[in-house]
Amino acid sequence: MLLKSNIEDLKKVLKKDNILFKEEERYCYAEDSANIKTETSLPDLVIFVETTEEVQRVAKYANQHKIPIISRGAGTNMVGSCVCTEGGIVLNFSKMNKILEFNPDDMTMKVQPGAVLADIKNMAESAGLFYPPDPANFKVSTIGGSIAQSSGGAKSFKYGTTKDYILSLKVVLADGTLLRLGSGTVKDAVGYHLNQLIIGSEGTLAIVVEAELKLIPKPESNALVTAYFDSIESAVNGVNGIIRERIFPATIDFMDKNAINTVEKFYPSGLNTNKECMLLIEVDGFASSISTQLNRVEKALRENNASDIKLLFNQNDMEAVWTARRASYGATAKLAPDVVTDDVIVPRSSLSKMVKGCKDICNKHNLQVCIVGHVGDGNVHPQIALNLDNDEEYKNLMDAKSEIYSLAISLGGTISAEHGVGIEKISYVDKILDSNAIEYMKQIKMLFDSNGILNPGKIFKM
Repeated sequence: MLLKSNIEDLKKVLKKDNILFKEEERYCYAEDSANIKTETSLPDLVIFVETTEEVQRVAKYANQHKIPIISRGAGTNMVGSCVCTEGGIVLNFSKMNKILEFNPDDMTMKVQPGAVLADIKNMAESAGLFYPPDPANFKVSTIGGSIAQSSGGAKSFKYGTTKDYILSLKVVLADGTLLRLGSGTVKDAVGYHLNQLIIGSEGTLAIVVEAELKLIPKPESNALVTAYFDSIESAVNGVNGIIRERIFPATIDFMDKNAINTVEKFYPSGLNTNKECMLLIEVDGFASSISTQLNRVEKALRENNASDIKLLFNQNDMEAVWTARRASYGATAKLAPDVVTDDVIVPRSSLSKMVKGCKDICNKHNLQVCIVGHVGDGNVHPQIALNLDNDEEYKNLMDAKSEIYSLAISLGGTISAEHGVGIEKISYVDKILDSNAIEYMKQIKMLFDSNGILNPGKIFKM
């Protein structure tokens, strides 16, 4: 807990307007988008940093006084990664939100951590370029949060995740030291790739203050296919058939029957509610290639008993379908007072077992679940509606989560694909990571942050 003298010291080196210290001002920073009951605490102070130098000053002071620092972007993560476990200082990066440099010739962009993904994407596309990572909340989420969680999204199947588009980083260590990691070039074979170590570390190793992004040429054209199936196995076989046709779609997303019906009830979109599941398949590339790709996709789908196949070319029509897909979480939230979304991944060959297993587990524990996901890479998002204030339902949820994670592991998968660990999954980490590997991770943590002030209580227990 910060003493009054600590607060007064920080006021002397920071703009007073950028410091929140009243209880009512700090209250919302005790939560993020994770719907969890894990006990958290109010931050003692919230600081809106504006420069790298301010971040350095705060870090140096906090390290000297052993005060926790929690970096925060838009707070859209789903695992409690930016909540406070023991008070401390929240660094809010919403004022460090600039695109610092855009170089279309080198296909790079330098940004501050608070830059919103939608702005990054729009800037890139204004010059015919493309930043592919697209978490569902990209219209509000920030690049700093994406780096912290190593976020992915629907286009990960073809284009990869955040880790594949970070050329270099500037980070502030716990003691205030500024480091530049990476080279800013597409190829770099010098030394350890410490920038990759920072990606996905959830703010526990360093504070990102600048990122240099790799961009790629924006595909000339795209189209969307929607198709429905009577079984999950048929849908997965359809995906495999598409790949055997040598087509590499930008996205292959999935909605189960419960998700389809729930979306149609609260956000009518013209989806077919009579089928067991649907696929959303987006192809892209040169305009001259789209027709060939669509023909092969449709062929593979029909060979695997798809029905009600629709080909969409108009951008507004495609966006309407994607809006329906993204609306699944919000729609599920209308089924009960609370909704908890999860994030597991298995090899695609085990996907149907994973989806069916999630359904069976939730049914066994009397939980409503809508399942969506990214079929191409085997990533499943069960969205569970319940009342978290009901002790029995909460116990059922925790039992179900444990069984879902065990199932994912038994099928050769893991407990998080793109949401991270935070505090939500910390008790399950030792079930997936080698114990020796965890010990090495702890040693790395101590090397970067010997006083343990950076986002304490996340990923694993020290």
